[in-house]
Amino acid sequence: MHVDNLVGWHFWLPVSVALLCGLILGLERQLRGKPAGIRTSILICMGTAVFVRLGNELASHGGDPTRTLAQVVTGIGFLGGGVILTHGGAIRGMTSAAVIWILAGIGSAIGIGRYVEAIALSLISAGVLVGVQWLERSFRVLRRGVHADENPDDVAR
Repeated sequence: MHVDNLVGWHFWLPVSVALLCGLILGLERQLRGKPAGIRTSILICMGTAVFVRLGNELASHGGDPTRTLAQVVTGIGFLGGGVILTHGGAIRGMTSAAVIWILAGIGSAIGIGRYVEAIALSLISAGVLVGVQWLERSFRVLRRGVHADENPDDVAR
């Protein structure tokens, strides 16, 4: 990579979009004290965007970008699995793992140049996290099972 590439918008646009998208979801997680807060979310989004972008660039040299994407999916599943725990017979961390999963999807969209879609997915995902928490707080029937023992201020995992 040449130094000239570091000052161009071709480098900074995807980095900036990944930073914004990771920040949107990471902020929601951080405010709730959940795993994969701001730093982790930004790094997952940026890292995925970089790997997918590099995979696409290798296509012109005989590489297969679908293999890169497949390996990202495999790797992110491992990372997401690391936040899932069992506690007292209940599984915890599924939502944090799902956030890691969608962050990789968003980063992949950025990696192939789908910036508007990535921002939209980030906003929709944050809306789901906040909206479902509001529903769970508002309707007692939604606070059953694993949600029954939780603090009402901390329902979205």
